[in-house]
Amino acid sequence: MTINFSGRHYPPDIIMMALRYYLAYKLSYREIEEIFAERHIHFDHSTLNRWVIKYAPQLDAIFRNKKRRVSGSWRMDETYIKVKGRWVYYYRAVDKYGTIIDFYLSETRDESAAQAFFNKAINQHGLPEKVVIDKSSANAAALDTVNLRLWLSGNMLFMIEVLAIKYLNNIVEQSHRKVKGKMHQCLGWKSWLGAEATLAGIEVCDMIKKGQMMSAENMTPWEQFYALAA
Repeated sequence: MTINFSGRHYPPDIIMMALRYYLAYKLSYREIEEIFAERHIHFDHSTLNRWVIKYAPQLDAIFRNKKRRVSGSWRMDETYIKVKGRWVYYYRAVDKYGTIIDFYLSETRDESAAQAFFNKAINQHGLPEKVVIDKSSANAAALDTVNLRLWLSGNMLFMIEVLAIKYLNNIVEQSHRKVKGKMHQCLGWKSWLGAEATLAGIEVCDMIKKGQMMSAENMTPWEQFYALAA
């Protein structure tokens, strides 16, 4: 998969630099518009918003093919995200080393949403050996469903150990800070598409900083980000 920049009024390197500034730092659309204007590159903040919505999900898809393996010991939790003036739920998991596993935005906080998150994460990374969750019965029920399917298919040796230990989940709760900081900076997202795209882009930048991109030796984080569009 490659990114198609055809039809844009700006070269790809300008678009990618503007995207990285927004997704990697606590900068607003208008602040980035001003930074580029100082360099005699003029685009409207609404143009940058459209770039984020169009290209951040594509960067996430490309990164997934270059992502390093994660540990089999997962820590999963959900946090609150404001979209269109109301609170929705953002599911995330990291492994025991703090490596980002996956993320999922949902309008509901229930077994179905937790199941959708685990399906997404398992499809990318395979079955974990262990998942540490909070006291949420919905998260426990979703993992019970995964284990039931494994048992019914005869894969009893691969069933997931489920633990609800508060202190072990501190690492994923702390990992929410990057996302929460961006949400507060932009005062919540105005559209679901904008929220999903921005969150995906933020996670890509964070995963790059954590060294989760394969074949990235001797490359700076910004070089790795730009390489996704190469």
